Amino acid sequence: MKRICWTALPVLLAIAPASHAQSVGYEETLEAAVSGQPQVRTSELRLDARREIAEAADELPDPQLRGGIRNLPVTGPDILDPTMMTMVEIGIEQDFPNLAERRARAGIASADIDFASAQLAHARHMARLGAGRAWISLAYAQRADLVVGEALDEIERLVPLARSSVAAGTARPGESLEIRRAVLEVEDARTRIAAEREAAQARLGRFIGAENAVASGEIPPVDIQAERLRATLEYNPEIILAAAQVRQADAAIDLARSDLRPDFSVGVSYGVRERQYGDLFSVMGTVTLPLFSKKRQEPRIAAARSEAAAAREAQLDELRALEAQFEADLAAWRSAFRQWQRATEELLPLAESRAELERASFAAGRAELLDVIEAIKALALLRIDILEREEATVEAAANLRLTYKERHL
Repeated sequence: MKRICWTALPVLLAIAPASHAQSVGYEETLEAAVSGQPQVRTSELRLDARREIAEAADELPDPQLRGGIRNLPVTGPDILDPTMMTMVEIGIEQDFPNLAERRARAGIASADIDFASAQLAHARHMARLGAGRAWISLAYAQRADLVVGEALDEIERLVPLARSSVAAGTARPGESLEIRRAVLEVEDARTRIAAEREAAQARLGRFIGAENAVASGEIPPVDIQAERLRATLEYNPEIILAAAQVRQADAAIDLARSDLRPDFSVGVSYGVRERQYGDLFSVMGTVTLPLFSKKRQEPRIAAARSEAAAAREAQLDELRALEAQFEADLAAWRSAFRQWQRATEELLPLAESRAELERASFAAGRAELLDVIEAIKALALLRIDILEREEATVEAAANLRLTYKERHL
């Protein structure tokens, strides 16, 4: 299958001033999209935050300092008068969550890191996908602009000949109007293509931060390997993200189950009394008693298990949805490829032959100039249509490769 090819230099010169244009290739675009794109940077910072938090996940809580006056009489004959039991006390207390809870919190922190990593991979995946599509749209808009420019140049070279024919009486005056209409149709196509090029530049600028970018270099291939792509579905960033959510839900189960084990705390205090009584030192401990687990801990455990089961079902649904989307994308690529193939191998040769025959007939005096211009216009519009079909094919192939294969994120 052959492609319609044009050199890149005329496109670059025709589209943007050298002082403002930045030439970027396809692979360069994909690399730039994952290095400085704000969406990717946001996910990187979130991952850093999760890693920082994880370091303190299984640490003991802060100790508590307490102090005050103990056993001061407020009634009776000794009201507000210190007695033997009155003291100024100061102490410190430390809570010790059970080991299962500390491990569970560490597990949750680890699962959160996995989820943030999956979010980062997904952000990079979406950035590459969006940048790739924008680059392809820009590249084909540039090529379509060149086709329209060549057609306009050829038609405009025939306008003086049409005027002289009208002046000589060998052509009807209305034919000059038809020629102008043909020019306007091609110029309308150029206006549309210019808008598409500017839109593609804006989309590409979002991902790579370049203004007035110009697509250069080779176009991505149109061929794919469907079976190899199908074998990589389980590694898709969407599935990895769903799997990370399952790990988070499993970690939440461990945390809920840790409530079945008792926590304890230890406190020490020092009490200062009147000089004649002497000071006191105290050591106390407390232990939680999960005696009513059926009404307290077990409902939370059941809820956590339900959430984990829901996360697994969501992951399965995500995989099935991805498989269905893959088949739909594959069908779209096949359809686009066949339409492009038919247009290139059947419609284009016919249009080219018609244009050549009309030129030859006009040179031999057997055809009107209007017929030549109409054939040139039809050929230009067909070439634009073929470019659009080729763009759809290339974009579908790139979409398949980026979505279902490229896992080096």
